[in-house]
Amino acid sequence: MSKRVLIVGGVAGGASVATRVRRLDESAEVIMFEKGPHVSFSNCALPFHLSGIVASSDDLVLMTPWEFEHQYNIQARIHSEVVGINRNDKTIDVKNVVTNEITKEAYDVLVLSPGANAIIPKGVAGVDLRHVFTVRNVPDIANIKTHIDDNNVEDIVVVGAGFIGLEVAENLKLAGKNVTIVEAANQVLTLLDYDMAQTLHREIVNHGVNLIVDDCTVEITEDAVVLQSGKRVKAQAVVMAIGVKPEVSLAVGAGLEIGETGGIKVNHHYQTNDPSIYAVGDAIEVTHFITQKPTRLTMAGPAQRQARAAADHMYGKTYRNKGIIGSSVVQVFDMNAASTGLNTKDCKALGIDHRISYVIPGDKVGLMPNANPLFFKLVYAYPSGQILGAQAVGKGAVDKRIDIIATMITMHGNLADLAELELAYSPMYGTAKDVVNHAALVGLNLLNGDYKQVEVSEVRGLVEGGAFIIDAREPDEYEEGHLINAVNIPLSQFRNRLDEIPKDQPVYVHCRSAQRSYNMTRALNQLGYNDVYNISGSYLGISEYEWYNDQINDRKPIVTKYNFN
Repeated sequence: MSKRVLIVGGVAGGASVATRVRRLDESAEVIMFEKGPHVSFSNCALPFHLSGIVASSDDLVLMTPWEFEHQYNIQARIHSEVVGINRNDKTIDVKNVVTNEITKEAYDVLVLSPGANAIIPKGVAGVDLRHVFTVRNVPDIANIKTHIDDNNVEDIVVVGAGFIGLEVAENLKLAGKNVTIVEAANQVLTLLDYDMAQTLHREIVNHGVNLIVDDCTVEITEDAVVLQSGKRVKAQAVVMAIGVKPEVSLAVGAGLEIGETGGIKVNHHYQTNDPSIYAVGDAIEVTHFITQKPTRLTMAGPAQRQARAAADHMYGKTYRNKGIIGSSVVQVFDMNAASTGLNTKDCKALGIDHRISYVIPGDKVGLMPNANPLFFKLVYAYPSGQILGAQAVGKGAVDKRIDIIATMITMHGNLADLAELELAYSPMYGTAKDVVNHAALVGLNLLNGDYKQVEVSEVRGLVEGGAFIIDAREPDEYEEGHLINAVNIPLSQFRNRLDEIPKDQPVYVHCRSAQRSYNMTRALNQLGYNDVYNISGSYLGISEYEWYNDQINDRKPIVTKYNFN
């Protein structure tokens, strides 16, 4: 007897379950239910319609019900909302959203892939006005575009600076609009540590976007957004992108177990507490590979793997569920930002003893065209050296570097493994000692106590406290911009100027990107200077860290001129 598999929701999770079941069982009856007009579309590409990069909203639709039926023998029923699950008789109640007619459908196996809903903040007046939008599906993005075009909208506020918020803001700016981003946290893209986000802050502001952080929306009017600080920002359109919450109402109504993070609780085969019901995608609770703690992840790649695993289990195939690490990448104008695993905020919150290696080498050989600095932060456990996570920001291939780290984490790699990792090299694509190898070697030096460092976040305190800071760059570089109290003792001269370097107080050394200062630090340690610190990130990192904070706080800079190249 053929199996009847019913699937609630399409897109990455539901559609992947459906097609995998078909590949495993040609005789199965497979039916997907989607309450909207599209069962398969590119969620991640939605914002790109606002700039015209994706010319038509129809282009966002990947497969139609006709294609599912004729190519895969899968029924894809749109405008069909599943409103109830009757576990005792293994049926679901399906509402036709056009006619309001409700019918019952029997299942042998039921799969829930309802996704997540945009969070709408409570207590904010005006969130239900007609010019306030969220971004979840094709009609949502089409409605935003139509409203902007039909009403000649020029001033737009995007509330939230995660992936969707940043992409929506960028594409609206590319379309020539006046865009403001409002973020309640003190930085954009909170998957990154605060120091790594500063480069993105500068990039956003330099592209003409009004960026407001550490402030939140309290009211939306017909022509403005009012913030907690009292600021009033002009807006004829508002896009709410502050995050999502799992859609679990159907599961709750059916008595399925909900996990501690608010997602549907599943086992390692993605079964709920009812073995006939599976759940995948944004609505479920998953396990973090490193911490082994429950978490949630709204990413298409993991959803597709979950879907395959669930379908395989229906047919007796085993699956090794290793959990998730949360790898991601996003473009922010001319910069790219990627991360994987844990950041330092995560480690501190979890009580994980850790250290960081922060390097800013070139993303390719400097002689090559379009060579640029790549800001790379590696997080590792102390004292084991096991790799916990990484973040990368730059104009080059940050995704390549983060993918390497993601692989190392999954394979339980440590600093020594990463340092010895053999990677493809050409001057056009990287350096002979790639960014990731470089970061690992720095980490090993720190782990072994070969030298000491301070992070860029500590530099302002050192400057304001009158610390002895050496600028190890050449005099012409120093003249172009320097820390206001730094003493210029270049690496090429310091051995003849040791009498200028005190031994009775801490000495802090920096250069452009921490390489020359590292070499000076190591030499000074061997010359009897026991309290010497390399400034991690050096002048490039300091400039990135200080610039945006100086702008928004109207404070006195600690540098004579910022250096961003």
